Amino acid sequence: MTVQTPAGVFRARREGDLVRATGIRYARAERFRAPVDEPVADGPVDATRLAPACPQNPTPLLDDLLVDPMGDLVVDEDCLRLSVTAPAGAQGAPVMVFLHGGSYRAGAGDSPVFDPRPLVREQGVVLVAVTYRLGLLGYLGGGPRQANLGLLDQLSALRWVQRAIEGFGGDPAAVTVFGHSAGGDAVAHLMAADGARGLFRRAVVQSAPLGISRGRARMSAAMDAAAGDLDAGTPLEEVLAAEARVEAAAAPFGLVAAMPFGTRYGHPPLPAEDAVGDAWSAAAPHVDLLVGSTAREVALFLPGLPERFAVVRRVPLLTRAAVALASWVVYGRAVRSLARRHARAGGRAATYRLDWGAPGSPLRAAHCTDLPLLFGSPEAWRGAPLLAGVPWAEVEARGRQLRALWAGFARTGTVPQVDVPGFLRTRRAR
Repeated sequence: MTVQTPAGVFRARREGDLVRATGIRYARAERFRAPVDEPVADGPVDATRLAPACPQNPTPLLDDLLVDPMGDLVVDEDCLRLSVTAPAGAQGAPVMVFLHGGSYRAGAGDSPVFDPRPLVREQGVVLVAVTYRLGLLGYLGGGPRQANLGLLDQLSALRWVQRAIEGFGGDPAAVTVFGHSAGGDAVAHLMAADGARGLFRRAVVQSAPLGISRGRARMSAAMDAAAGDLDAGTPLEEVLAAEARVEAAAAPFGLVAAMPFGTRYGHPPLPAEDAVGDAWSAAAPHVDLLVGSTAREVALFLPGLPERFAVVRRVPLLTRAAVALASWVVYGRAVRSLARRHARAGGRAATYRLDWGAPGSPLRAAHCTDLPLLFGSPEAWRGAPLLAGVPWAEVEARGRQLRALWAGFARTGTVPQVDVPGFLRTRRAR
């Protein structure tokens, strides 16, 4: 089947009651350069293959906990693609644009663990999954290399949504951009980005490590220096191999080095670090915000602690205290701060906390726990340690509740007050 839009004509595929157009190019980019929006093609564009993943190094922790996050995706540096999943016959549906996480160095929009079909089928939304540049290719900077390229990619994708989404039955005036982890961090910074006004009406910031988004300038400069003369002509294998030494250069800078790659203030499209608060306040009247985290975010990362911290894993009391403190510093405190600033600046804001998982599991309510609830697919999540001890029927039941809440926010910009012990709590920010 074909879908006609102002951004071009796309050959899509019908999957029962859904329409899927995948691997659509939204921009092109030379290495280490800003993206250029894709023009309208002369003829129909094939949109039946999944978007390729950005080249990246293995991430053992996520690969183990999510089982097979990359599936059968191909890898290609030419990865500025997006995929649309829409209800057949949709008209004026709310649009949800998803930005994947992975510490800005891993992941892909069309990963099987981000299966959008349950959310689209149940809630009647149009979902757009974005793949963007990562690691050294997307978030390095220095010398001939531009910073914030992944963020610029995301802005380009949102411009494509504004041009094209009505052709898929979506409402360009009702776009919600939502993201998890680094994707949530990106959503928060898109709110402050130059050129973002009008591209989305609502934002959901999930488990964003905003507590380590400031004070990164010296670390970033050390990383740029460690990268040396990497440029557009460097073989891709050498670029990926350089990532280890670049991350090693970040290690001496403390907690911020837990996510060495990331957005950089004072480089387009972001304001200077001391002006970002004002930029968030200026955006508040124009964007409805839902922001939150899981109750035990950093429990996911305990297995990766260096051996000198092994005592934290062995002593339950120390484990609980360390998880609570680190989760608050890196995630929870910023949830409250961002929501309050937003509300006081004239915007609508709500917070959530997810406290769900297998009772007694060390990964209960850990980072990533919300993903199988929003993107529920038993095939993709079968055997994942993150869900060990949880019957799939419970994942599905809780997932339906969370998907309804997220889609309801995409429609109205509000969430009901929820207080379900062991599952979810929401609050309106004031």
